[in-house]
Amino acid sequence: MYVTPRPDAHEDPNFGIRLGLVGAMSFAAIPIIDPNMPSIVAALPVGLIGAQRKAFNLSSATAGPLTVIVVAWLMTALVEWLTPLPLVFIGVMWLLYFAGFLMILRTNSQAGMLIVVMTVLVSIMGMHGNARVEMLRDGFVQASLVALVIAPVVYFLVPAHTRAMHIADPQADGGDHVVAAVIRASVLLFVTFWLYSVMQPSDMMMAVIAAMVLVFPTRQTVYSEAWQRVRATAYGGALAAAILMCFTLSSQLPILLGLIFLAGLFLGQGMLYGRHPAMVYQYGFSVTLALVAGALSTQDPGYATFTRLVLTLTGALTAAFIVAILDALLVTPPPGRRIPQS
Repeated sequence: MYVTPRPDAHEDPNFGIRLGLVGAMSFAAIPIIDPNMPSIVAALPVGLIGAQRKAFNLSSATAGPLTVIVVAWLMTALVEWLTPLPLVFIGVMWLLYFAGFLMILRTNSQAGMLIVVMTVLVSIMGMHGNARVEMLRDGFVQASLVALVIAPVVYFLVPAHTRAMHIADPQADGGDHVVAAVIRASVLLFVTFWLYSVMQPSDMMMAVIAAMVLVFPTRQTVYSEAWQRVRATAYGGALAAAILMCFTLSSQLPILLGLIFLAGLFLGQGMLYGRHPAMVYQYGFSVTLALVAGALSTQDPGYATFTRLVLTLTGALTAAFIVAILDALLVTPPPGRRIPQS
């Protein structure tokens, strides 16, 4: 799947400042709109805005949040319609997973990732009842609207040093895409039911960790993504613990927003200059925001961090291992390229 490249320090040297502002402004929106799922409102704008590169792109900043809103409404309506029919519900879930993975493998498009991730979240919440899935939908709508408002503001305050806009150029790999999509859809279906059995509804954003590692087309990239999630969760958990510890000394909103800004600045500089892939630091900031928002609402931060790590290690790595084995046994490699030995 297409991965956004590392931001260029010459073209956008203040990227870390902007990322910190996105986190602080997203968190500042929580007491204003009082969402039922504050973790989504805190973390989603970072994913939508932090993935942009170079100069501000109005079409990209608008299309991303609007797409999330439309998909959230469509998926919610579909799940509420199908939950009274369990077997049909399971079959449609698998078909949506298959369609999303096939889109990713054939085009390397991030739209397929959105389909997969949204299907995981909405379907799991749907198993807990329509009220839960509507709560999730409203959370995505609120977070997307926050991202729509914040994006032009942060780029106006901290513009890039280039007028060139980033143009994504995904390149699809060869190979047997249909079989690979069947493998990933089937594995993710089992992971979905495992998540439903062990996770509380308030923690369902953690399901993204397990789903995201399967959207990559080869064994090597699946393993790499799984380890990136582990590392990002550890970094995000450590920063969240530090922020909450400092916040207990002075429980004032400006203090909290300042701490979040500093965490975003630190991880944003890591995206520019760090030794790990840039997305490790971006994922880590999303984890930090989600944990802090959850801790200040209903979650125990220690429990949330531990659960994220356990989910990543047992869910994501196990799913990646199963996909790697099935790929080696069943997927035909592209012509002229041998599958490396694990």
